[in-house]
Amino acid sequence: MPKFVHVYTGPDGNSVIDEREFEMTEFQDTEGSHGLASPIEQTPGISFRQYEAGYFLGFHTAPRRQYSISLTGSIELGTPDGTVKQYGPGTVLLAEDLEGTGHSTRVIGSEPRFAIIIPLE
Repeated sequence: MPKFVHVYTGPDGNSVIDEREFEMTEFQDTEGSHGLASPIEQTPGISFRQYEAGYFLGFHTAPRRQYSISLTGSIELGTPDGTVKQYGPGTVLLAEDLEGTGHSTRVIGSEPRFAIIIPLE
């Protein structure tokens, strides 16, 4: 099953980085497309962003519930407890740590990160 990175606030107020599987069910669309799909989520919009190589944002909480999907470039996520994880192109990140300690984000490598940001309602 495909996975996504989930960043959320744990019960102790610290951000947690976890990997989870998408909840997928069979679908068949009106034009005949079929396979497995996640539930549809309501979104107010979509944005494309580019972050230069070396970009760093210290500990911060997510500005809203949102998906951040890396198309190019790699990132390193960190939490104040010392957890550091790296993710490359194709990574789907669900940011939900809206309070607490937050996480850090760094673009690693020499390639800029190009990402799709999808705010959730």
